[in-house]
Amino acid sequence: MASSSDTGLNSVRETMDGKTCLTAYLLLLEISRLLNTGLDMESLSICVRLCEQGINPEALSSVIKELRKASESLK
Repeated sequence: MASSSDTGLNSVRETMDGKTCLTAYLLLLEISRLLNTGLDMESLSICVRLCEQGINPEALSSVIKELRKASESLK
């Protein structure tokens, strides 16, 4: 059963055209840069899609941090 916030988000997505979607992603990318997340547009887009599919954002953040640590230790 979808919550009312899920239903509202789906309604917004259905009414967004391509230009509005791009504007929203560019805004998210700018926020991401201001927060020094190190995510590029593709990575940010993947994270957004995962969150839209129900992945917990905090858990996703933890996984990204752990992957970065593992990557650094291999260098």
